[in-house]
Amino acid sequence: MLNISLGKAGEIVAGKFLVASGFKIVTQNYKCLVGEIDIVATHKDALYFIEVKTRTSLVFGWPAEAVTPRKQNKLRQLALYYLAAHPYGGPVTFGVVEVLYNRYRRCYQVNFVPHAF
Repeated sequence: MLNISLGKAGEIVAGKFLVASGFKIVTQNYKCLVGEIDIVATHKDALYFIEVKTRTSLVFGWPAEAVTPRKQNKLRQLALYYLAAHPYGGPVTFGVVEVLYNRYRRCYQVNFVPHAF
């Protein structure tokens, strides 16, 4: 995935991983006045708001650790904004897809944290 940013490549990998895991992607990069949600997807009867974090090493910890309480609050606000425009009657949850890219092997490792907060 040359010629695109690490973050964008991570979002593409995360989307493919989720689909292969049985998720249906509703939208990616949903933008509104509050900000942006990386992925909105459904799995079984739940609607997932998913943050994708991509890193090339674990020097600063696991990618999910970058989803701070402040970021979690922002994602909750984004979810409320999304649900106001797209009502959903089932359960709602927040997940994080961690994507680690090995530059030497040119491969990705993906970990999904389904109920991150």
